[in-house]
Amino acid sequence: MKKAICLFLALCLTFGCAAMLSGCGSSKDTTTLYVYNWGQYISEGDDGSLDVIAAFEEAYPNIKVQYSTYDSNEIMYSKLSNGGITVDVIIPSDYMVGRMRQEGMLMELNFDNIPNYQYIDESYKNTSYDPENKYSVPYTWGTVGIIYNTKYVDEADVTGWELLWNEKYAGKILMFDNSRDAFGIAEYLLGYDVNTTDEAELKACADKLAQQKPVVQQYVMDQIFDAMENEEAWIAPYYAGDYLTMVEENPDLAFYQPQEQGFNIFIDALCIPTCCQEKEAAELFINFLCDPEICAANLDSLGYSVPMTEAKQYLDPEQAKNPIAYPSEETLRNATSFNYLPEETSRYMESLFMEVRNG
Repeated sequence: MKKAICLFLALCLTFGCAAMLSGCGSSKDTTTLYVYNWGQYISEGDDGSLDVIAAFEEAYPNIKVQYSTYDSNEIMYSKLSNGGITVDVIIPSDYMVGRMRQEGMLMELNFDNIPNYQYIDESYKNTSYDPENKYSVPYTWGTVGIIYNTKYVDEADVTGWELLWNEKYAGKILMFDNSRDAFGIAEYLLGYDVNTTDEAELKACADKLAQQKPVVQQYVMDQIFDAMENEEAWIAPYYAGDYLTMVEENPDLAFYQPQEQGFNIFIDALCIPTCCQEKEAAELFINFLCDPEICAANLDSLGYSVPMTEAKQYLDPEQAKNPIAYPSEETLRNATSFNYLPEETSRYMESLFMEVRNG
């Protein structure tokens, strides 16, 4: 899947010339842009892939990127809401964009500085989390399913989310270390709406997750890569794009989506938080990521799905046709999105999860 990016120098020269025409590109002062993203969620130049940040800094030589990562939407939200950090660009998931928008934590974007927004497909605009397209630009999309090792897991046991509770694999099962994804799985399994605000249903989900705890090896986010690739664990729920990265390292891994029970489909989006100090530079960075060739090179490496048809022509053909990265309409018929939940519901869910996680 990962391939050498032969256009790297050409792209840098193209964007470098464009940068010389911009205010940021022609300034003698150096601007520091703070980008806060999920772990392993931007192409860094491994295995001949495009180093996106290096390419951006080449295009805009007077902007230097300080890049840091978080493990979950909830950690990112907590850091920003507590005023613990100052960042210029963040990449929350759909429901978290909705929450931060409702709570006044996001700046409106100046789309004059993001002309590449024109390439975003209409199906990723006017969403429930940003209905007027003022605060976000889609970065990637994907689905959630179960990753399992075919060497150790009996295919007969791969029937649905209940696999994550199977005592036969006790000590070899990983679980999400964030409340929304973990509760989503319990909600699918119990037949509840994944956007329920009913406290009795949420408590039932917490009880279900507590029943799972004895078979869970550990609660993870980015730690899943080493654990699954090195066969320290055999079963884990996670994101399809990351599965496509893991399977390159361990071809015995497989991916399963519980069709009848349902599964999550998500959009992660580029946003500018209200603590931003360099808004124009942030919008230049967002625009750079939305260039179809940059988008394709970036997501070819990550395994995630592009939100623009224009970028597909630049993808590795194998990736563009991969049914896990680009599921059919039939596959997606039972996929549902997480919506923004009221603050009191989010806090209640988080407190229940922490009781399960640490109890």
